[in-house]
Amino acid sequence: MYSEKVMAHFSNPKNVGIIEDADGIGEVGNPVCGDMMTFHIKVEDDRISDVKYKTFGCVAAIAVSSQVSEMAKGKSLEEARALTKQAVAEALDGLPKEKMHCSNLGAQALNAAIRDYEERKSGNSQPALRMVIEQQPQTDMECSRCQTHNPLNARFCMNCGDRLGEQTSRKTAEENRA
Repeated sequence: MYSEKVMAHFSNPKNVGIIEDADGIGEVGNPVCGDMMTFHIKVEDDRISDVKYKTFGCVAAIAVSSQVSEMAKGKSLEEARALTKQAVAEALDGLPKEKMHCSNLGAQALNAAIRDYEERKSGNSQPALRMVIEQQPQTDMECSRCQTHNPLNARFCMNCGDRLGEQTSRKTAEENRA
């Protein structure tokens, strides 16, 4: 299911922690799956000299945080801002389709930290922790096992992990027999 690179970043994540005197802090979360990421950056000469993060989430979320931190270190702010979810997923040799949103969270958390840094640098005397809640897709695919509402395009239940298409087929077959 996961590539060797994903498992390596999950088993031995890089740059975990916080930077006490961070120049920028960005936090993102996905309320449906529960993943939360907070990125701290240190900037010198418009380059990211250090990146630390704290992540609460699944295997993919932790691996993505580790990979994004490695990709951003030493980059200019513009280069770091240009990191895309596709670039992160490719660097990890791919992610399962149902976990691609994790790569988006990593890029969003880094971008939120960069925006926070730029706000502070522009003279905002009250640096704000930026919290971004990922836009959620409409949910109305109900899991027949646990009755959790899932995104329309979900293949697996976000709560119990059962395959949604098979459940729907089983449920429909049972209803037709009744």
